[in-house]
Amino acid sequence: MLVTSDKQTPPRSHMPNSALPWVTTVSRLVLASVLIVAGWGKIGTPVLSVQSVKAYKLLPDTLATVVGYGLPVVEIVTGVLLFVGLLTRVAGGVAALLMLAFVVGIASAWARGLRIDCGCFGGGGQLDPGEEPSYLVDILRDFGLFALGVVVVLFTPGRFALDSALGLAPERRRRDEAGGDDEELQEEKEKY
Repeated sequence: MLVTSDKQTPPRSHMPNSALPWVTTVSRLVLASVLIVAGWGKIGTPVLSVQSVKAYKLLPDTLATVVGYGLPVVEIVTGVLLFVGLLTRVAGGVAALLMLAFVVGIASAWARGLRIDCGCFGGGGQLDPGEEPSYLVDILRDFGLFALGVVVVLFTPGRFALDSALGLAPERRRRDEAGGDDEELQEEKEKY
């Protein structure tokens, strides 16, 4: 027995397409804010930033010094690029790689039994007696920020991005943000 219905299937919702740019924008702005605050906390005291990098005992002293001085600048520049949405995919990739490096560094310090402050927002180095490291919290935070960086790389640039205003965003993304539907995309493809 064959059963049919006169009901038509409702059109697909555009919710994922319309929500995704906002998710990307929030991811971009959260990541930007954290990077700017972290870099700003270190840039005024580069000696402490160097001390923090050296405390991980992962790099030779010369390289640890270079990283300690350079890291705050990289964090601030990357954060500003993310905040304004310029070179978004590159900045998101740099941010994701930084967060992944931080996760690896903190996990390594934890595994080797080092008792250090991560130095994520300034300070850093050996903990005072009686202080306990917060490695798990630091790793979870940085892994969450890594995930935000991946979202930014995959679904760039989001709303309110200079990339879109300057025509640097991928064409498909701009149409998605403008609310274009699948039929419009298909018509565009057929033109070429």
